[in-house]
Amino acid sequence: MGCKLILAYLLDLALGDPPSWPHPVRWLGRLIVHLEDPLRRTFANPRLAGVVLAICVVGAAAGGTIIALQLVSSQPPGIRLAVEVWLIYGALSLQDLVNHARAVHRPLCQGDLPAAREALAKIVGRETGQLSEAGVIRATVETIAENTVDGVLSPLFYTTLGGPVLVWIFKAVSTLDSMVGYKNVRYREYGWAGARLDDIFNWLPARLSGGFITVAARLAGLDWRQTWKIFRRDGRLHASPNAGWPEAAMSGALGLRLGGPNVYHGRLVDKPWLGEACREPDREDILKAIRLLYITGALAVLCLTLVSTAIKWY
Repeated sequence: MGCKLILAYLLDLALGDPPSWPHPVRWLGRLIVHLEDPLRRTFANPRLAGVVLAICVVGAAAGGTIIALQLVSSQPPGIRLAVEVWLIYGALSLQDLVNHARAVHRPLCQGDLPAAREALAKIVGRETGQLSEAGVIRATVETIAENTVDGVLSPLFYTTLGGPVLVWIFKAVSTLDSMVGYKNVRYREYGWAGARLDDIFNWLPARLSGGFITVAARLAGLDWRQTWKIFRRDGRLHASPNAGWPEAAMSGALGLRLGGPNVYHGRLVDKPWLGEACREPDREDILKAIRLLYITGALAVLCLTLVSTAIKWY
């Protein structure tokens, strides 16, 4: 599995997620959209409807992956390897995250704050129309940190644990959470199952993120001691059981306070601050966060490759 992990990671770095290409995540997203009205009509209890939705979407992801692997099971080893690597690559989103973060950074450097807000709105749930430049930078760094787990560490972890089938079960859960896992009137009950599953799947990778980001900070020449300190001190302050851990580590590494009050769907959410108010956010913080993301991903691939190789030989 280690060789497949490395190849898939390199493929993600090289290709990212071209929007014109077909992608299983987009198919899962369409399935979630198309099932909502029929399920709400069929089940009076929205939480039960959401549970059925989760079963359908996870089942579709697992079943589709198993079928794809079965179709190439009798093919030459090179074809089987290519299909498995492609499936693993599709579950990663490191380079896509970097591309979106750079799309925010570029207009900031050109003094075009409205364009930066518009680019940011594509990757965060908060309202961006009134954010200051510091608020845009802070939100970009936060989403890089949070998606270090969702888009990189968790997919790598579940690929190592259970190959393409398990990683696509994880991706189905992650897609559910991103589309219906909101605590608003429409989705609080309907999205409950997807949100809880996502919490479960990301629980361990989120906590492992502190170690990886701390080592990455050391390799990047940043304050790794502060990274570890803020990770341990503030990781549990976030309302989410998982998002606070990578955000706290990133906060410590950059010496930048993250979190705080933000507006989501017209409602002010008073999130706790993570880290210490050492200074105001700077545009270069986005590039530093991207550098940490790259190093963290490479460290995770290396460590998990070694683990899978050791397990194989054991």
